[in-house]
Amino acid sequence: MDTSIKDDPVDSTLEYVIVPFQIDSHGVSHDELETLFDSLLAHFSNANIQLVQSNRGYDIHLREISWNKLETAITLTKNGNPLCDRILDSFVATIDGVRSFGLKGDKRVYVGYNKERKVTNRKDKESNRGTYFYAKDAPYMTESRSLSVDLTDKIICGDSETVMQDFPDNCVDLIFTSPPYNFGLEYDSQNDADEWERYFQKLFGILDQCIRVLKYGGRLVINIQPLYSDYIPSHHIISNFLMERKLIWKGEILWEKNNYNCKYTAWGSWKSPSSPYLKYTWEFIEVFCKGTLKKEGKLDDADISVDEFKKWVVGKWSIAPERKMQEFDHPAMFPEELARRALLLFSFKGDLVLDPFVGVGTTCVVAKQNGRSFVGIDTSSKYCETARSRLAEVLL
Repeated sequence: MDTSIKDDPVDSTLEYVIVPFQIDSHGVSHDELETLFDSLLAHFSNANIQLVQSNRGYDIHLREISWNKLETAITLTKNGNPLCDRILDSFVATIDGVRSFGLKGDKRVYVGYNKERKVTNRKDKESNRGTYFYAKDAPYMTESRSLSVDLTDKIICGDSETVMQDFPDNCVDLIFTSPPYNFGLEYDSQNDADEWERYFQKLFGILDQCIRVLKYGGRLVINIQPLYSDYIPSHHIISNFLMERKLIWKGEILWEKNNYNCKYTAWGSWKSPSSPYLKYTWEFIEVFCKGTLKKEGKLDDADISVDEFKKWVVGKWSIAPERKMQEFDHPAMFPEELARRALLLFSFKGDLVLDPFVGVGTTCVVAKQNGRSFVGIDTSSKYCETARSRLAEVLL
């Protein structure tokens, strides 16, 4: 057999994506294997796909391929031998496992599809532009302080803006929270239909305290939803405020709730550009850093897995909404999985996590479950008691 399982040699002038292919050929002779792939690859140009022997077994060389044509060719090539059919299925699965490709008509293009998007001299251009210019010369001290033991691992009932005044500067590693959205929900002790200027004035007072108590390098992660019917882009207003305070915007995550908010009809001006109403299925999670993008911590205290890291750094998290709101008698809970991802991705084991709008304690429960200390604050004594009960169950 030549360098290719087909008779045609590899065209060294062409660029290929090379994909290792492990063939379990037990029970299939060398001649049967060669005939099998010669029959399959006869349906394609040698310039676009080849199977090549290598010192590790075989490599698939890919440039572009029609997926429909490949599936048809596999069907035509199968000969009824279960061993051969399994090898062909493995061949298709190996190609399907390649996730970096573009589309051209009905073809997957593996080589050259993104050349026009590549930036040359990237580092020089980044240096010329400058990074986070809005947060330069931030007046933040770098020295960390410790929160009193009396306040650590506690649910505190009170107004967050007032309660946090007793916290020292730079004592919290991560703030993960979701303030009331001012939608008009029936909270136990919160007016959720306040005049917008008053709503943001109070929220910004609390966020100012959050910034003060956050450590240098700490993260502030806030889940918020604009009120589209009032045309209030809360996520932008809050982000602008935090950037004015010289926090560094690290990124934005879309919490995809899988059509949860689109079950009702709300089209606005039906079939007219006059004033169509935009529907949505997601909420926003804005991520900010204080002073520096890098958070100090020990590698041994990073408890996120490889698969979790690779999945979660993609800024779209598909997570179903919380289904226990009636059980906990709270109108706007986020699911534990949302908090878990934020805590594992943006903090280390042993860090102190603060939620100044803790509600019935989801952030604190997840923090405790994952080896972090916590502080939760809420104005509702009812919610605080529920949070303490949930935590007591975790501590059993």
